[in-house]
Amino acid sequence: MEQGLGSGSDAPPGSIDKSRVLDVRPLRCLVPVFPNPPGASSVSTPHPAPFTCVPPSGPFPPGVQPFYPFVASNDAQQTTPGGRNHNGNFGFGSSIPAPVPLNSFRTPATKANGGTGGRSKGSKNRASRSVGMDDDGYSESQNLSDQYGSGFNDVDVASNSGKRRGRPRKRVAENGEEFDVESLVNSFLTAFRLKEFDESRRSNGDKDITGTILLVFDLIRRRLTQLEEAKDMAPGLSRRPDLKAGTLLMTKGVRTNTIKRIGHVPGVEVGDIFFFRMELCIVGLHAPSMAGIDYMSVKITMDEEPIAVSIVSSGGYDDDGDDGEVLIYSGQGGVQRKDGQMFDQKLERGNLALEKSLHRANDVRVIRGLKDVAGSNGKIYVYDGLYKIQESWVEKNKSGCNVFKYKLVRVPGQPEAFLLWKSIQQWKDGTAARTGIILPDLTSGAESQPVALVNDVDGEKGPAYFTYTPTVKYTKSFSTSKPTSGCHCMGGCQPGDTHCPCNQKNDGLLPYSSLGVLLTNKSLIHECGQTCACPPNCRNRMSQAGIKVRLEVFKTKNKGWGLRSWDPIRSGGFICEYAGDAIQAFNAVDIGNGNDDNYIFDATRHYEPLEAVRDDSTGYGKAPFPLVISAKNNGNVARFMNHSCSPNVFWQPVLRENNNDSYLHIAFFAVRHIPPMQELTYDYGMVPPEKRDKGKKRCLCESAKCRGYFY
Repeated sequence: MEQGLGSGSDAPPGSIDKSRVLDVRPLRCLVPVFPNPPGASSVSTPHPAPFTCVPPSGPFPPGVQPFYPFVASNDAQQTTPGGRNHNGNFGFGSSIPAPVPLNSFRTPATKANGGTGGRSKGSKNRASRSVGMDDDGYSESQNLSDQYGSGFNDVDVASNSGKRRGRPRKRVAENGEEFDVESLVNSFLTAFRLKEFDESRRSNGDKDITGTILLVFDLIRRRLTQLEEAKDMAPGLSRRPDLKAGTLLMTKGVRTNTIKRIGHVPGVEVGDIFFFRMELCIVGLHAPSMAGIDYMSVKITMDEEPIAVSIVSSGGYDDDGDDGEVLIYSGQGGVQRKDGQMFDQKLERGNLALEKSLHRANDVRVIRGLKDVAGSNGKIYVYDGLYKIQESWVEKNKSGCNVFKYKLVRVPGQPEAFLLWKSIQQWKDGTAARTGIILPDLTSGAESQPVALVNDVDGEKGPAYFTYTPTVKYTKSFSTSKPTSGCHCMGGCQPGDTHCPCNQKNDGLLPYSSLGVLLTNKSLIHECGQTCACPPNCRNRMSQAGIKVRLEVFKTKNKGWGLRSWDPIRSGGFICEYAGDAIQAFNAVDIGNGNDDNYIFDATRHYEPLEAVRDDSTGYGKAPFPLVISAKNNGNVARFMNHSCSPNVFWQPVLRENNNDSYLHIAFFAVRHIPPMQELTYDYGMVPPEKRDKGKKRCLCESAKCRGYFY
């Protein structure tokens, strides 16, 4: 620092001009400060005097001066020659502020291609922007310290460098066993062939790469959720496994579409949904993890200027987007501080990028954040496609500050996204009628949610008659070698309860989250049975509670009847079980291979595993459960799920035990996030080679991985 802190020769002695820009240079080394003799310059070469330790708040020996931020205020009380004032505060006014820890000052992340805008939420004033909060209402310090925990706060989640410091991360479960997070992540990356993720796939993705990265992110997130729930954590401590999973992937360079671009992002379709902001980051749809405006720099002649590429409107501000085709978006800035000071927004960063995009008329991606009803305080982010900024203006907000407003109009010719959500809500509210409804409830009240029967394709009045039953019917159970005991969890099975026999059967961990999301990747799930004392709403009875999303059976164009949902479904979310008449396969060897029953689930078939790596000798995994279910006469909505070679639903065997008897059930879960009105499909599997001479059908899934046939 080459100049003193004084405000000039005409300033009162001892005053400090905090507004001056000082020439501050980094220290090459640390040099101890020795007290200087009276009258000596504080910047002269120190004299060889004894070393003195001086606390920041004093008292200061003669010749040692206080430094910012511990300097005295201009109106500090008069001090004695010894440096002590009359109230004992050593010349620093009425009180000495506590030193501010260095980790409270966060270095801004390096901005790629011009950086990212800082439109982030957190102020009670909906039109203002508080830099310290994200769009989900979590503070930045909470995200980066409390949420990551030890070992995670040294990673910049917005950085493209992927550098990480420190030792490999480990967590300790309640039973005292450590689990290595690094090994957990590497196992998933190996299983999905993401261990060596090259630069070309990192820069530009496609549908397959994007889907795989999102799937791996969610599998890691769910596994971290399960493991951390089993720990003995302090009550009220918030967990953010989504941030941890995203950080772990990005530090390893597993992300795609890192090159910023105008327009659609490869691998992401209009209408796709995301439940976490980190998902937007790792697929390149919206790079900043908290800011609402993403922008890049473009070169105009010799100069560069920012243009907006995407925005997130999550309902946290004075954004008006109920129209569906038009969005009135509020700018960034205008912070209202706790001390009551308010500021006008400035034409800089994201605001400037939006203004430049208005004049350049470039497309801007719009992601709308909608309330997740099932997830309490969470958001569902819907990619609503491309918009153009039509006009901008400045208006006063409720606090009297100037706020920038931008009118965005949706580019015509795109598939419905947000408008479809509005239509579905009107169907639920009864303010609009669903076209083509044949029956409002196919189940006749057998399910907790009505299932509509819809045909808006042709004049067919419905499928062949069957009796609706919500679960599988057994005439004979599977026998177990030894009797099993039920749990005594009167309040329901709890995570980390090592004394619960049901948890012990599931490797000491609960297989489901509180939202009904499957957390485990085990081949068999043990649910609570009839002898268990836990209530019906126990988390370990998830598949027994029936469907929880609003489904409809609809007529497809060329595949007969199909199944889809009015509600969004999370990755790993429970959908339904396959109901019908259970048949033990060793008593019905050839069942399902004929043409007399098209409503068959055969667990003895070969099924493609969820992971990308499989046994090359067979190409498919085999479920070792001799169960066949016929839904021809008795069944539920699962009988209408069609086959796909790239399905969005997978099945999982669930075992419920009662003394010496075991009952196997087939539960269906979402492979990935499924938007509303997308058909639900699963892989019917492959029959053994000796049975492939009959029952072969042409596949109409039209996916990129279509085998051309199924059984």
